[in-house]
Amino acid sequence: MFSILFSKTTRTFLYRARVYPRNISSFSESKTKKTQRPKRIILIRHGESLGNVCDSAYVTTPDWRVPLTKKGIKQSFEAGEKLRDIIGEDGKVFFYYSPYMRTKQTMKELEHHISEDKIISVREEPRISEQQFGNFQNVEDVWEFKKERHEFGRFYYRFQSGEAGLDVYSRVSSFISTLVRDCQQYQKAGYDLDEINVFSVEEFEESINPDNAQLVVMEKRCHELHRWYELDEEHREALNLPKWCTKPRNVILHNLEAPLDANHCPKE
Repeated sequence: MFSILFSKTTRTFLYRARVYPRNISSFSESKTKKTQRPKRIILIRHGESLGNVCDSAYVTTPDWRVPLTKKGIKQSFEAGEKLRDIIGEDGKVFFYYSPYMRTKQTMKELEHHISEDKIISVREEPRISEQQFGNFQNVEDVWEFKKERHEFGRFYYRFQSGEAGLDVYSRVSSFISTLVRDCQQYQKAGYDLDEINVFSVEEFEESINPDNAQLVVMEKRCHELHRWYELDEEHREALNLPKWCTKPRNVILHNLEAPLDANHCPKE
């Protein structure tokens, strides 16, 4: 789980581009420009899960559905207190969390201590999920694989039906560009809104396919400088999606109202 903390002001950073020609004379150029960078990046591990207590939990329960224990819920609640103190009075935070149940439960406990006016955005991000060790797991096999991984090397060892450390590195690296884009958008507009609603993994699992040749419509909406697309209510029901899936989560978070007719939006 990532939380990105922004301070109120935009700070000035010095960027230096060094050039080393093949001849002896090398030189450096520097220029100053304003950019909105997060004050800090905070990584938070989920609280104690059932899988941390008993490896056999993975035998009958998919890894992404393994919940927190009572101790894990308490740990997550206390982590929220620490996060609140770090954020302080003037800070704002942008949350990214994986679709795993234990991570979502941790996120829920953190939010008890962070007021809505301090939250820029909350986003479920599958690319920062934990390493995949396989589907329903045989405990003894996993122990053997982990022993073999220790001998082979953790980064390149690939679990059967799972991932190598290299795979995790690749998908998480692709997430970094999203993080940078969100920082830039926050600088431009004040906070970021998903233009198109991205459904959670659980919502995807409960949804159904459209009928053959069925149209699914998303209408453009706007509020001041912000633009997004909302799913038609009739089509949402046809896809068996929850009511809150009609519009992006961050539109709901910031209580934005939009004209019913997209033609009311100012020209971009």
